[in-house]
Formats: sequence, structure tokens, C-alpha cells
Amino acid sequence: MTVDGFALAATTNDLTREPKARDAADLLEFRMDSADDPIEQLAEYDGTLPILATNRSRWFGGEASDRGRLDQLMAAAEFDVVEKVDVELETARGLQWVLDEFREQDVELVISFHEFDETPDKETLDAIIEECNKYGDIAKVATYAADRTDCLRILSAIDTATQNGIRAAGIAMGELGSHTRIIGPLYGSALGYAPLESDSSEYAPGQVPLHRLDSLIEMIDQSGTDNRIFEQLDEEYPSRQKVTQTE
Repeated sequence: MTVDGFALAATTNDLTREPKARDAADLLEFRMDSADDPIEQLAEYDGTLPILATNRSRWFGGEASDRGRLDQLMAAAEFDVVEKVDVELETARGLQWVLDEFREQDVELVISFHEFDETPDKETLDAIIEECNKYGDIAKVATYAADRTDCLRILSAIDTATQNGIRAAGIAMGELGSHTRIIGPLYGSALGYAPLESDSSEYAPGQVPLHRLDSLIEMIDQSGTDNRIFEQLDEEYPSRQKVTQTE
């Protein structure tokens, strides 16, 4: 990635796929919640990309049960290759002592907030990002986009946070919001997420495959916002084109 301050994470539940991500990703988001023997995978990992460990519970769109989930994430943080861990905002609010333990492992904390049904108003988004920042190093907000206004709102919130010195990542989920994953870095988004083409798991609606996302971000970084990007999105996501034409 050439966008200043931005890192692209290849999302996978199988660390043996790391070589397929090296030419496009800056790090791996290891989805422990859907992985087989995640701690064993980390012990055997010999890749070059650093890891962001995520162990998402069912309450927040993942597959992990609550029992032992944070203990497993803490065990992952003990590996030198794990540079970041994802902790949900709701977890950070209730278990602040856990955050201190993670910091003792010298990992960065990505504090994440997910809303799968809507995008809150701008004032609420700003408050959520500020709260995530209070608990961690990177504030990640992912919301569902029902229309263009939702997409603009999440981008505006990331821009505001960036202007205020907050490292933030913002994503509008759903096909209509897929372009926010591409242009988010222009608004200061610190992290992007994309699945490997060979990964059969579906982690979030509207994701763009890794190498596709990498090439599109590079395109806008080199030439600025370009209508070619939106033309390509319309070809790949027909439902987005339909919504756009009727608005």
C-alpha cells in the first residue's frame, strides 16, 4: 500500500495461505473464531506478514463462544508475530482490565464497533469513535449502509476523527457500501480488510477480494478519485448500480 498511514489486512482463518497475500497485504487478520486449532496455527506460522488477531463472538458477527474466547485471544497475543488484537467496544467497556493485560504483551489494540442493521447519525458515530479511541490505539467502526447518505456519513466520521488526530478505520457494510472500502484511505481510514480469494468463509457483507481491493486502492492513490472505479464497481455489484440509478 502506498497511501500514507493506511494498512491493508488480508482476512483468513488459515495461516498457511499467507504466501498468497504477501504481494498485496500489509498484515493478516487471523479470524481465530472460524479457524481450526488457531493457537497451533500461530505456533507453526513461518510467514513474513504480521498478524492482527480477531476472535469475534457470535454477538458481533463471529463464530466464537464466549467461554474462553478472551483467554484464547490473550494466548495469541503472546506470539511475537501478533502485533495487533481486535477487542469489541462492548468488551472494552465491561472488562477494562483485559486491555491492560493485552498492553503488557506489547500489542496494539483495535477497538471495534459493529452495527449490522443501520448507520447511526454523525454525532453518534463521532462519539463511538472517540470512545473506541479512549480504550485503544485504532478505532474501527463498521456499519450497514442502506443508502448513499450512510456511506457519506461513515466517511465523514472517519475524516473528522483523522483531523482530530485519531487513528480510525471506517467501513460501510453491504454491497452499496463496498466502495467505502476503496476510497476510505482518502478520508484517513487506517485499516482496510479484504478476504483472500481462496478463503471460502464470508466475514462481512460487501467485502472486495484482496487483490482486487489492492489494485483499486492503488488506482485512486495514483490518480485521485476516478469514475473508472465506480464503473468497475457497477459491473461487479449490479445491485449497487440499480440503487444508484434510482436515487
